[in-house]
Amino acid sequence: MFIPETQQAWRVVRKGEPSKVLRLDKDVAVPKKLDKGEVVVKVQAAALNPIAYKLMNMAPNFIAKRPYIPEHDVAGIIVDANGTGFKEGDQVFGWTPLVFPFKAGTGVLAQYARIKAEDLVPLPANVTPVQASGVTLVAMTAYQALFGLGGLRPKQSVFVNGGSTAVGAFAIQLAKAAGCKVTASASAKNEEYVRSLGADEFVDYTKAPLHQTLISNPPAEKFHVLLEAVGLMDTSLYVHSKAYIAPGGIFISVGPQPKGFDVVGLAKLAWKMYLQPRFLGGTKRSWKYVRSIPISFASLLMMSDARVLQVRPKHADQEQIATYLAEGKIKPLVDSVYNFEDVLKAYERLMTGRATGKVVIKMDSDVADS
Repeated sequence: MFIPETQQAWRVVRKGEPSKVLRLDKDVAVPKKLDKGEVVVKVQAAALNPIAYKLMNMAPNFIAKRPYIPEHDVAGIIVDANGTGFKEGDQVFGWTPLVFPFKAGTGVLAQYARIKAEDLVPLPANVTPVQASGVTLVAMTAYQALFGLGGLRPKQSVFVNGGSTAVGAFAIQLAKAAGCKVTASASAKNEEYVRSLGADEFVDYTKAPLHQTLISNPPAEKFHVLLEAVGLMDTSLYVHSKAYIAPGGIFISVGPQPKGFDVVGLAKLAWKMYLQPRFLGGTKRSWKYVRSIPISFASLLMMSDARVLQVRPKHADQEQIATYLAEGKIKPLVDSVYNFEDVLKAYERLMTGRATGKVVIKMDSDVADS
């Protein structure tokens, strides 16, 4: 298939917010020198992730190697199969997992992307590129948290705090697809949305502190896994979890999200989650942490990461997610779709924190919006 020498691509040229650091360049070289196992994908759609704009603001140059092409979630067409199991013309979706330091040419907010074949799977016939583009990173996070870190099994019970978040929404669907009972929390305005994803029970976290609600109305069967998908700095949900997490059960966090570098807040978290012994009031439930980037607050505090799972490439997990999509057991979640030239507006939408589902960039005008 024809591959041009240059392409249009959004690149991060300095440190700061997307509106100040992203630039649309029109003469970026198309990646053609591939390592074994890599392919070139003509990008049809790419999804935005909060971690991308956070790294724009935080990552030093020795890690980010600016200018770089951002973002990780993608759907498109193989244009150079490079001797892999794919062939030119195959429609695929997947991701470029985040590794440090950034590898040149691996971002997907461009017309062409260089991706490892093992990080792609065939696009199911019932899913469009726009829909599929926003699946992999959040679905892999939820899947590996629940079934890898949490060891969740069919017919067990799980609580998802933040059922309307991207990770939470996929966690609900994946747990239901595996035959689990799901209770999820969100604000009342999102109850219908959360129930539409498959939640058996709903809790409005705005009525009272969530731990108090769960203590006052304990589940008939205590939860085997509690996935905290909001990124709470408050430790109350974990500290009181003996009342609603079963013995041997696990509390899993997607990672506390401090506003700025809150040393005092992180130290309190470290005491409650890592250090406080049970004879001094420590919680008698296991706490674990799933992260999508190879940096954790535990690492920053020089603690052991033994209870931390790095979301990692695992082709079998991607294939399972693709199978669930093909079977209709999980559905893609798209909040809004923007044209390639409107990336800055798309980041504005993402940064409001009000998106329900993924914010997607459509590179190919011939691709349907949904």
